[in-house]
Amino acid sequence: MTATPSTLAPTTVDFAPPRAAGAQGKSGGGELTDLGRLILHCADQPGIVAAISRFLADHDANIIESDQSTSDPEGGHFFLRMVFHKRDLQAHLEEMEATFEASITDQFDVTDWSITSASAPKRVAVMVSKYDHCLLDLLWRARRGELPVQIGLVISNHADLAAEVRSFGVPFVHIPVTRDTKAEAEAKQLELLRGNFDLVVLARYMQIITNDFLEKVGCPIINIHHSFLPAFIGAGPYQKAKDRGVKLVGATAHYVTEDLDEGPIIEQDVVRVSHRDDVATLERRGADVERSVLHRAVLWHCEDRVLRQDNTTVVFA
Repeated sequence: MTATPSTLAPTTVDFAPPRAAGAQGKSGGGELTDLGRLILHCADQPGIVAAISRFLADHDANIIESDQSTSDPEGGHFFLRMVFHKRDLQAHLEEMEATFEASITDQFDVTDWSITSASAPKRVAVMVSKYDHCLLDLLWRARRGELPVQIGLVISNHADLAAEVRSFGVPFVHIPVTRDTKAEAEAKQLELLRGNFDLVVLARYMQIITNDFLEKVGCPIINIHHSFLPAFIGAGPYQKAKDRGVKLVGATAHYVTEDLDEGPIIEQDVVRVSHRDDVATLERRGADVERSVLHRAVLWHCEDRVLRQDNTTVVFA
């Protein structure tokens, strides 16, 4: 098992080995090895759905799930997600991608698209500080097969959660972060993350992600925070909420951008509270909703249900 470094010296990490994908999600039916997902985003125009249906039929693929949306049928943005069954998909995936790029993307000026196999779980790294509720929920759901992910690494700026993470068989790396060492710490984090993961999840990682880190990490980052922002910024948000007599507590999961806590929102939820609830109860109920919101956001992202456009999202959940 990888030792927890106490300094920023070079560290070698053996990432957790891949496991088979777990739950099939809403796709259902058929073997995961034969299920594929096609997503695209382009300018709306007549004939897109027909052309894609013909493309899949020409490759002997059967559409088993289809979602689409447009922001405006005249000059708007078009979003599409299809799940299809194709026998021995993995052997034909490269050919299908090449054909799609040569025909559909040119015909409809598509720049944002992908064709993937549902059998390949997304490679996920988690970054955390001291709060464990979101992290442990993700690890537990991944182990149970409720998330189509392989969590290969947990990075923390504190060493508190090392034993709990390693009990799941996942490597834990402690990289301390101070004001003076932040740049060096981020460089170390990037050494571990860049090129190794499809997604990074901030499971209550209480550090600001710099623009340089975002530019270099090479994959999307999802963050979770309580929905009091920006009403109750800073330390002690639940005490501030109690003092104001709030009637709702909630959470927001969003993609991380250079604008702090203002990235495209993936999922949100709230629960009602009352004057009878003390601060500890508010925190506990807030943690519950944070877990569920982050789980759904990660699940939908990893099932290719989230399509981004500028600072908003279309979520086919």
